Amino acid sequence: MPRYEYKVVPAPAKGVKAKGVKSAEARFAHAIEELMNELGAEGWEYQRSDTLPSIERSGLASTTTEWRHLLVFRRPRETDVEAFSPELLPPPAPVSPEAETVPVAAAAATPEDAELGDATKADDSVKDDGGKDGSPEKSSDDTAVTDIPKPSESATAPDDEQDDKEKDNR
Repeated sequence: MPRYEYKVVPAPAKGVKAKGVKSAEARFAHAIEELMNELGAEGWEYQRSDTLPSIERSGLASTTTEWRHLLVFRRPRETDVEAFSPELLPPPAPVSPEAETVPVAAAAATPEDAELGDATKADDSVKDDGGKDGSPEKSSDDTAVTDIPKPSESATAPDDEQDDKEKDNR
């Protein structure tokens, strides 16, 4: 089902002078004709003319009813789906058998080697200080890594303390 958009314009109030148009009725008809041809060139289709009331203010407290003459036009509305036209891509070029081979030096022997290769690249920035204290020395471009202290053997977990208090209360 086609959908339409509508345009409502006021009808001309008086005629327009043109060459060869003499009477007031002909000038008025010529004004409407120009308006309809102009909108028709933009894709609008004439539907009807309407006369509708318009309540307007006259003075401070009073209102009057003015009758307005309108021309109604419509045109089919393009929705996003109807206006969408996908661009087809060309098919890929055939691959020659020579292009499929990978040089042996560039290929990793196993997938594990490839993963280890990435890990060793990341560890290159950490240097050993020669075994003085066994901790790695950080280069100037690395961020500081905080060491997590090991829990001491004398410290007990909070659950153990609660169990001890329960035993004392018995």
